[in-house]
Amino acid sequence: MKFRSFILSLILASIIVLSLTGVSISQIIKNSPLTLKGGGLNITPSATIFVPQQSPLMVSLLTNPDRLEAFLNLGNPLGKRAKTQQDFTQLKNSLLAKTGLNYNQQIKPWLGEEITFAITSLDLDRDQENGFQPGYLLAVTTKNADLAKSFLQSSYSEKALSDTSQLEFETYKGVNLINQINLNSSKNQGFMARAVVGNYVLFANNINVLKNAINNVQAVNLNLKNSPAYQSALVTIKDPRIGIAVVNLPAISAWITHQPIPETPDLEQILTVSLGIKPQGLIAQTALIGVSGEAQQKPTLNAPVTALALIPSESVLTAAGVDLNHLWEQIETGLESDSPLQLLFNQGITNLEKSLNINLPEEIFAYIKGEYALATVPNKHQLDWIFVAEKNADFNTQTAIDHLDKLAENEGYSVGNLPLFDRTMKLWTKLETTGKNKRLISLDAQVKGVHTTIDNYEVFSNSIELLSKAVGQQENSLLNSQKFQDAITALPLPNDGYFYIDWQNSAEVFEKVPLLKIIRLAGSPLFKNLESLTLSSEGSENGVRRANIFFNLAS
Repeated sequence: MKFRSFILSLILASIIVLSLTGVSISQIIKNSPLTLKGGGLNITPSATIFVPQQSPLMVSLLTNPDRLEAFLNLGNPLGKRAKTQQDFTQLKNSLLAKTGLNYNQQIKPWLGEEITFAITSLDLDRDQENGFQPGYLLAVTTKNADLAKSFLQSSYSEKALSDTSQLEFETYKGVNLINQINLNSSKNQGFMARAVVGNYVLFANNINVLKNAINNVQAVNLNLKNSPAYQSALVTIKDPRIGIAVVNLPAISAWITHQPIPETPDLEQILTVSLGIKPQGLIAQTALIGVSGEAQQKPTLNAPVTALALIPSESVLTAAGVDLNHLWEQIETGLESDSPLQLLFNQGITNLEKSLNINLPEEIFAYIKGEYALATVPNKHQLDWIFVAEKNADFNTQTAIDHLDKLAENEGYSVGNLPLFDRTMKLWTKLETTGKNKRLISLDAQVKGVHTTIDNYEVFSNSIELLSKAVGQQENSLLNSQKFQDAITALPLPNDGYFYIDWQNSAEVFEKVPLLKIIRLAGSPLFKNLESLTLSSEGSENGVRRANIFFNLAS
C-alpha cells in the first residue's frame, strides 16, 4: 500500500472504527454498562500539544481499541464474537501498520486510551521544486512509558540486523530520538522516526516532524491546543463522542488536490467532526467556523418536505429542502473563493452548465424559493433523474418553466404535449434517423426531457417512466419508505432538509468517482456494513454552520 493511500486508510479507520462489526448497535447500547453507553466520552484529544496550529488535519480515536471491542461484544451473540475479533485484529494492525510493530506483541501491553494522527505540514522543506513531502505524526498515549520504551528498543534491535536499514540516534532538548533510515530509498517508508515523551509514544515519517512536535510542547503558542480558533471549535462539540477530527479546510483541500497554497500561521476556516454512537449506527456532528455570510440562520423544517412524496422509493441519491437559491448562496460562501475545493466545485457546475447550455444559478436556482427535491434512480447501466420544484407566483416560477421550454427549442429539441393519466406532460424530443443502408431508414424520437404539474409542484425528468411513477405511484414514494425513515430517525429536528444516499444500491455508481472510490476502499469496513448515509443541516449561529451525518449500519 502506498504511503498516501495508507494515510487515507488511517484517517478513515480512526473515525469509523465502530463500524467493523455487523451487530445491532441498538442492542449493545441498551445492554452496556460501560461509559460508551451514552454514545461516547466527554473528552477531547490531549495530543494536541504536539500538533502545530496550522495542521491541515488532526484525527483522534478517544478510546482504546480493545475497550471498544469489549463494548461491542457485550451485545454480540457468541457465534459472532469470532468475526468481531477478526475485524478488530485487522483494525488494530491497520491503525499502526506503518510503525512496523506487531500490535498484540509490541503495542497492546502499553497502549493507552488515545490514538491521534495529524498532518503537520504540506511540505516539510517548503521546496516545491522537489515535490511535496508532507509531514505525518502519530501520537499514542501509553499506560506504561517504561514498558513502551522497552518494546521500542527491542523492536529496533531486531531491525538493526537488516542490511537495508540503518539506525540513527539523537538527543533533542532532552528527548531521545530514534530514526530508521532505509538505505535503498530516499523516500519516507512509514513512521520510522520515534520517541517517547512523557506518557506519549510519537511516530513520524521524518525526524524533523518529531523535533517540531517537541518544540510545540515547549512553546505553547505554537501548538494546536492553545490556538484560539481550535478552542472556539471545541465549543461546538457538545455530545459524547468516540472520535474527533479537526480540519483546516484551505490546507486540506490543497493536500487533496495537490495544489500549492501557502500555509498560514492561523486557522481561518475550520471544520470539526465528532463521531458518536447512535442506535443502528454512527452520528457525525460537524461544525464549520470561519465562514462568511449571515451570523445566524435558524433551520426551517420541522419535518421532511412533502416534495419527497413525488420521489420514487428506489432513488439512490436524493437532495431535498427549501429555497434552493439560498442553498446555492451558502455553498458559494461556505469556502474561500480561492480554495481548491471551491474551485473543483465550481468547475463541476461549469461543466454541467456547458452540457445543458444554461446558467444554473440565474435560470433555475433563482426561481426556486419553495420546496425542492432532486433524485437519481438506477435504470439498467445508467442513472435517470427527477427534479421536483414547488411553484411560487411571487418568484415567477411559471415564467422560468416557460423559459426552459424556450431554451430546449433553441437547442433544437421539439417541444410538444402528451397525455399522462389525467394530465398533460410536455416533452423535449429530438428526431434521429437510424438504419444501415439507404433502403431501410427509420426515425427515432429521443426523449431528452419531460415535465408536468402535480398539485403545486412542477416535476422534471429525463424519463417518461420515471415521471409516470411520480404521478401514479405516490404510495411507493421515498417519503413513505421505511428505509428512508430509518435513515433520518437519528437526525435532529428542526433542520434544513436532507442529502440521502442509499449506499447498498449505489456503491457501484459512486465507485466511478475517483476520490470516492479511494475513500470507499480505505474505509471498506464501514462501507461493507453501510445501509445508507444521510446528511442534514441545522443552520448557523454566531458564524458557525452545523450539520449532521448519520451512518445507518446493517443490523
